[in-house]
Amino acid sequence: MRSVPPEALLSLAPYQLDRGEAEAIVLAQLMEADLLLIGERIGRRYARERNLRVVGVLGTLVAAKQRGIIDAVHPLLEQLRHKAGFYVSDQLLTEVLRRAGE
Repeated sequence: MRSVPPEALLSLAPYQLDRGEAEAIVLAQLMEADLLLIGERIGRRYARERNLRVVGVLGTLVAAKQRGIIDAVHPLLEQLRHKAGFYVSDQLLTEVLRRAGE
C-alpha cells in the first residue's frame, strides 16, 4: 500500500479536512483512482477541484438500491442518522428517497 507523502498533505491544510479525508484525496490522486468515496462536503469539493470523480454516502446508497444490492435506502439512512449521528437535511433526505424510488 502506498503511503501519503507528508508534504502532499500540507496543500490540504487550508481546507480544514480531517487527516483521513486528506489522505484519501492525496492517495486517490497518486493512484489515479477512477472514483473516490468521501463523506464530507468540503472534502468532495476539494477532490472535484483536483479533477477526481467523487461519490458520497447518499449517492452510494441510491446506486446500491438501483443495482439491487439493497432493498431500501430509507431504513439505512435512519440508522445512519440515529445511531451514527450522520446529518442529512430533511430536504436532501426527501430528494435521496425520491431518486431511490421510495
